[in-house]
Amino acid sequence: MTASARSHAGAQPAKSAALLLDTKCTLGEGATWCARTGRFYWTDIEGARLWRYDPSDGRSTFWPMPERLATFALCADPHYLLLGLASQLAFFDIATGQTRHIVDVEAGMNTRVNDGRCDRQGRFVFGTKDEGSPLQAIGGFYRLNHDLSLERLPLPAPAISNSIAFSPDGATMYFCDSPTREIRACDYRADGGIANDRLFVRLADATGEPDGSTVDRDGGLWNAQWGGGRVVRYGADGVETERVEVPTAQPSCRHARRRATGHAVHHECARRSRRSGARRRFAGGRRVHRDTCAARFAGAGVPGRASVAQNDAASQSMQ
Repeated sequence: MTASARSHAGAQPAKSAALLLDTKCTLGEGATWCARTGRFYWTDIEGARLWRYDPSDGRSTFWPMPERLATFALCADPHYLLLGLASQLAFFDIATGQTRHIVDVEAGMNTRVNDGRCDRQGRFVFGTKDEGSPLQAIGGFYRLNHDLSLERLPLPAPAISNSIAFSPDGATMYFCDSPTREIRACDYRADGGIANDRLFVRLADATGEPDGSTVDRDGGLWNAQWGGGRVVRYGADGVETERVEVPTAQPSCRHARRRATGHAVHHECARRSRRSGARRRFAGGRRVHRDTCAARFAGAGVPGRASVAQNDAASQSMQ
């Protein structure tokens, strides 16, 4: 029996998410909690803005970007971010708002940077997407190494790269080409080697495509499903165990955070707008799923090690 055929067997009843912030993003993604500063970041891709929310005073701030900001990562120095802009990677100085170019990505092609995540060694792994119509599988998956060299990974070319995430031990990488409605996995070695590309799960629902993912400390993959209005958790065996219904059609999933006021750990799910139908009321806001099942995130590498680029070049390059 395939993973998709078994996906609903034994799954917990669907839960729901509540609105945290209504920032009316055009295309909000990358919800990321920085445990060191106690702040919450995300990007409005089409609005070309980086957003930050501080729960200690309830204030939200945004910075205009030089081009669309598709993805980003926290750096070892909390004063900087690694940006995945549409056509390039760059460092961002949070205090000054300055960016510093690192490398161009797929120059001369009708593609842009899309999903990205740091591996357990602190290297930034990301993919691209076709900007043409009809979509073609012309993009790629890449890794920014510690020496800031850019390496193309030996994985199938995607039309829309997504679902990049790593198992708690870093030995498995997850990824997808969204239009195929499949999430794939491969063996991922600490030295950067990749092998054994294989099917992880094929979506069983009639609607939705796999979008962003994150992995909890038990090895479960939480995947937001574009067009499906849900975030689904799959065990390490590819079998669905839980799902969260969200009041908008286009969810995106990234990181978890621990509340400063208690022991609950919340799964943060950014909502993407494309406003249509009954769900447009909540499109473009930030929502949070609150439930004791989210306690599996407690102590995970996901909000810290997995999202921090272990690279001191950021501060050096901005001087």
